[in-house]
Amino acid sequence: MCGIVGLFAKQKTIESRLGTLLGDMLITMSDRGPDSAGVAIYSEKKSLMIKVTIQSEMSETDFPNLETFLKQKKYSTPRLIINSSHAVLLLNQKNAPAILADIKVNFPKIRIMSTGTSIEIYKEVGEPVSVVDRFNIRRMTGSHGIGHTRMATESAVTTLGAHPFSTGNDQCLVHNGSLSNHNSLRRSLVKRGISFETENDSEVAASYLTDKMNNGANLSEALTSSLNDLDGFYTFVVGTKKGFGVLRDPIACKPAILAETDTYVAFGSEYRAFAHLPKIEEAKVWEPEPSTVYFWEHK
Repeated sequence: MCGIVGLFAKQKTIESRLGTLLGDMLITMSDRGPDSAGVAIYSEKKSLMIKVTIQSEMSETDFPNLETFLKQKKYSTPRLIINSSHAVLLLNQKNAPAILADIKVNFPKIRIMSTGTSIEIYKEVGEPVSVVDRFNIRRMTGSHGIGHTRMATESAVTTLGAHPFSTGNDQCLVHNGSLSNHNSLRRSLVKRGISFETENDSEVAASYLTDKMNNGANLSEALTSSLNDLDGFYTFVVGTKKGFGVLRDPIACKPAILAETDTYVAFGSEYRAFAHLPKIEEAKVWEPEPSTVYFWEHK
């Protein structure tokens, strides 16, 4: 049992409150998963910079050492914005591949949580309130975001095992459920050149969808394909640069609720996740159908 939340802003008034609203939604889902929690926040700011969210269990030394290293290498305009055990590294697109390769070699304890021009991911072991407070999620703004609170069943309780899982640029996935064929699917994806950092079945689902989209499918097509290729019980919320998509398996035994108003679209594992949302009493509220893809995108 895990808890999923998502919020898609239709108006600027929601964008300015995205972190506060999403954080409160996540905290409301605490009893569905006290092991770890995380959020992905998307910003629609126009930028030519690559944003890389990184994490280290030794951030007090690793991040200052990384800053010194980048200055010594004389890379152009790298910038590190530290947020507790995470940081956002802003890179020039031209230098980004070389810098990321250098980090992998010289800072093996620094983990890359996400890359893209829009996405930032913050996740850690602990209850949702501790994650929301630790990373000042309530102060964040954005066009949309998704979050997850985990009750571990398939793999260890670690930072890397927490959701969201990001396996492609500006892509991430949160999952409630359990996949029965993730080991065979993992082997198939490894043969296609995809590597994995955890034993979590949700990372396999995220990598599967990324592989589909890297080979020409859009989000809707990738999710539709998963209905044939993934076995088990699942509710997915998948984030992309433009928005997010929702899918439940054909049996749909995992709870899911959607709500839509003139100013936002919200997803929750339970209706109570919407309790703090503005004018929720005026929202259209429904349970998403099984085997049906729903998605909302900004133009």
